[in-house]
Formats: sequence, structure tokens, C-alpha cells
Amino acid sequence: MIPQVPDETWQLLQDWLPDNTDPDRPVMTLATVDESGDPDARSVLLSEYDRTGLYLHTDARTRKVAQLDARPVAALVLRWPEAMRQLVVRGAVERADRAESDRAFADRSAYLQRLAWLNTPEVAQLTPEGRRTTWADFGAIHPVLDPPDTWIGYRVRPTSLTFWTGAADSVSHRREYRLDASGWRRSELPG
Repeated sequence: MIPQVPDETWQLLQDWLPDNTDPDRPVMTLATVDESGDPDARSVLLSEYDRTGLYLHTDARTRKVAQLDARPVAALVLRWPEAMRQLVVRGAVERADRAESDRAFADRSAYLQRLAWLNTPEVAQLTPEGRRTTWADFGAIHPVLDPPDTWIGYRVRPTSLTFWTGAADSVSHRREYRLDASGWRRSELPG
């Protein structure tokens, strides 16, 4: 059975993250480990979340997929500078099932769906005008899209969640939830 985040943590996630039906998905930093053991990071969209983890989707041919498959651990960072909040999630990574990935694709904007099809090494080699022409031609031929075969999803199953809050009139603060052999532990930490 996949461990679920405790009730208190789940409430915080629901308070901080948009509902899964909200089309405005937050951008998060995904940190992975490369084949040399060095850190790597990039920005990705949060597709959705549930009590078992946070989901992201991408092209199976990317460097991040190779890294996640080789070392299935990751860290995610979501920031809300205007609200003086940050969420850091660390955990084990596993592939999402096809039904979840298909649902996430259907929820993407038409732009992001087309990008999933055309963000390829071949298109990247084209001139800017060639990329624009390829983009327009593909959209004219394919007004409705199913996920490409290379569309893949991952769930980051939390082993720790750290909620950082700042305040203009006080010190910053971190509330951390960490999963160990005896269950979830909460700690109050300096910012």
C-alpha cells in the first residue's frame, strides 16, 4: 500500500495548491540526480496531486526521464513569492499509470498538447521560421490530439514535505513532515 500524507499535511496541500480542475497549473522545479551523481534541475508543471503524491508529465525521450528511471528519487520546489511561501517535496518516484497520464494530457491546454507532439530534437534543429511553419501546419492538420506515444507521467511519492512561510514582521518558519519507519513526524524548524 502506498503511504498517504497525514490529514494535517493533506489540508495544507489543499490550502496551498490549486484544485486539480484549475487550468492554471503551478510551475515547480524538479531536481534529479544524473548518471555521474551530480544534481540536475529544471522547471515543469504540476499536473495534479492526491494523497499519495504529486504528478508531472513529460516526453519519454528527455534527460529527466532517463535520470528518473535510473535513480527514482526527486525533489520538487514550488514557490509563491508574493505570498512568501515555498513547498519542498522530497520522495521516491514511480511511473504514473496510463489512465492517469491520458487524463493529464486531456487537461492540458491546446498549446501544451501540441508542444508534447512537436518539442522534438528534429524540430529543435529547424530555423525559427521552420519551427513556426511546422507548428502552424501541424495545428491545421491535427486540431484535436491524443497523447503521443512518448507522453509519460511520474508520481513523486513524498517522504518529506517542508512548508516554508515568511512574514514581513517576523522570522521565517518551516514546518516539516517526514516519513520514517514509525510513520509521519512533524517538526517545527527555523526558516
